Amino acid sequence: MHPHAIPGTMLFEGDLARKGLPLNRMCFSFNSAENRAAFLKDEDAYCAKYGLTPEQRAAVKSRDVLAMLKAGGNIYYLAKLAGIFGLNVQDIGAQQTGMSVDAFKEKLVAAGR
Repeated sequence: MHPHAIPGTMLFEGDLARKGLPLNRMCFSFNSAENRAAFLKDEDAYCAKYGLTPEQRAAVKSRDVLAMLKAGGNIYYLAKLAGIFGLNVQDIGAQQTGMSVDAFKEKLVAAGR
Protein backbone atom coordinates (compact mmCIF):
# COMPACT_ATOMS: atom_id res chain seq x y z
CA MET A 1 0.00 0.00 0.00
CA HIS A 2 1.25 3.47 -0.84
CA PRO A 3 2.38 5.33 2.29
CA HIS A 4 -0.05 8.17 1.57
CA ALA A 5 -2.99 5.96 0.64
CA ILE A 6 -6.45 7.10 1.62
CA PRO A 7 -8.93 4.24 1.92
CA GLY A 8 -11.29 4.15 -1.04
CA THR A 9 -9.19 6.40 -3.27
CA MET A 10 -6.71 5.91 -6.08
CA LEU A 11 -3.53 7.94 -6.22
CA PHE A 12 -3.34 9.52 -9.67
CA GLU A 13 0.37 9.48 -10.41
CA GLY A 14 2.78 8.47 -13.19
CA ASP A 15 1.68 4.95 -14.13
CA LEU A 16 -2.03 5.69 -13.83
CA ALA A 17 -1.62 8.96 -15.76
CA ARG A 18 0.16 7.16 -18.61
CA LYS A 19 -2.48 4.44 -18.62
CA GLY A 20 -5.27 7.02 -18.80
CA LEU A 21 -3.80 9.23 -21.51
CA PRO A 22 -6.18 8.14 -24.32
CA LEU A 23 -9.25 8.51 -22.10
CA ASN A 24 -8.15 11.86 -20.72
CA ARG A 25 -7.30 13.22 -24.19
CA MET A 26 -10.75 12.23 -25.36
CA CYS A 27 -12.42 13.87 -22.37
CA PHE A 28 -10.38 17.04 -22.88
CA SER A 29 -11.73 17.19 -26.43
CA PHE A 30 -15.21 17.68 -24.98
CA ASN A 31 -14.38 21.32 -24.31
CA SER A 32 -15.73 21.72 -27.85
CA ALA A 33 -19.48 21.44 -28.41
CA GLU A 34 -18.73 20.03 -31.86
CA ASN A 35 -16.76 17.16 -30.29
CA ARG A 36 -19.49 16.45 -27.73
CA ALA A 37 -21.97 16.18 -30.59
CA ALA A 38 -19.63 13.87 -32.54
CA PHE A 39 -19.31 11.60 -29.49
CA LEU A 40 -23.08 11.41 -29.07
CA LYS A 41 -23.55 10.72 -32.79
CA ASP A 42 -21.14 7.75 -32.89
CA GLU A 43 -19.66 6.88 -29.52
CA ASP A 44 -17.76 3.81 -30.72
CA ALA A 45 -16.06 5.67 -33.57
CA TYR A 46 -15.19 8.58 -31.29
CA CYS A 47 -13.61 6.29 -28.69
CA ALA A 48 -11.69 4.48 -31.44
CA LYS A 49 -10.40 7.82 -32.75
CA TYR A 50 -8.69 8.38 -29.39
CA GLY A 51 -7.45 4.80 -29.06
CA LEU A 52 -9.20 3.88 -25.81
CA THR A 53 -8.14 0.55 -24.36
CA PRO A 54 -10.76 -2.22 -24.03
CA GLU A 55 -10.90 -1.48 -20.27
CA GLN A 56 -11.50 2.22 -20.89
CA ARG A 57 -14.06 1.55 -23.61
CA ALA A 58 -15.99 -0.84 -21.36
CA ALA A 59 -16.01 1.75 -18.56
CA VAL A 60 -17.29 4.47 -20.89
CA LYS A 61 -19.89 2.17 -22.42
CA SER A 62 -21.22 1.19 -18.98
CA ARG A 63 -21.11 4.82 -17.73
CA ASP A 64 -19.08 3.59 -14.75
CA VAL A 65 -17.07 6.58 -13.53
CA LEU A 66 -15.28 4.53 -10.87
CA ALA A 67 -14.09 2.08 -13.55
CA MET A 68 -12.95 5.05 -15.62
CA LEU A 69 -10.89 6.28 -12.67
CA LYS A 70 -9.34 2.83 -12.29
CA ALA A 71 -8.58 2.87 -16.04
CA GLY A 72 -6.52 6.04 -15.57
CA GLY A 73 -9.19 8.69 -15.94
CA ASN A 74 -8.57 12.00 -14.21
CA ILE A 75 -11.69 13.24 -12.42
CA TYR A 76 -11.26 16.76 -13.80
CA TYR A 77 -11.39 15.46 -17.38
CA LEU A 78 -14.02 12.84 -16.60
CA ALA A 79 -16.35 15.59 -15.39
CA LYS A 80 -16.76 16.60 -19.04
CA LEU A 81 -17.78 13.07 -19.99
CA ALA A 82 -20.04 12.72 -16.97
CA GLY A 83 -21.83 15.88 -18.06
CA ILE A 84 -22.51 14.39 -21.50
CA PHE A 85 -24.05 11.39 -19.73
CA GLY A 86 -26.21 13.68 -17.59
CA LEU A 87 -24.39 12.69 -14.40
CA ASN A 88 -23.85 15.23 -11.64
CA VAL A 89 -21.53 15.31 -8.64
CA GLN A 90 -23.98 13.35 -6.48
CA ASP A 91 -24.22 10.61 -9.12
CA ILE A 92 -20.43 10.31 -9.21
CA GLY A 93 -20.18 10.36 -5.41
CA ALA A 94 -22.77 7.60 -5.18
CA GLN A 95 -20.76 5.47 -7.61
CA GLN A 96 -17.54 6.08 -5.70
CA THR A 97 -19.10 5.06 -2.39
CA GLY A 98 -21.19 2.18 -3.72
CA MET A 99 -24.38 3.83 -2.53
CA SER A 100 -27.58 4.67 -4.34
CA VAL A 101 -27.89 8.32 -5.36
CA ASP A 102 -30.70 8.87 -2.85
CA ALA A 103 -28.70 7.29 -0.01
CA PHE A 104 -25.67 9.39 -0.94
CA LYS A 105 -27.76 12.59 -0.94
CA GLU A 106 -29.19 11.65 2.48
CA LYS A 107 -25.67 11.11 3.77
CA LEU A 108 -24.67 14.58 2.54
CA VAL A 109 -27.67 16.19 4.19
CA ALA A 110 -27.01 14.33 7.46
CA ALA A 111 -23.36 15.38 7.41
CA GLY A 112 -24.41 19.02 7.07
CA ARG A 113 -26.62 18.95 10.17
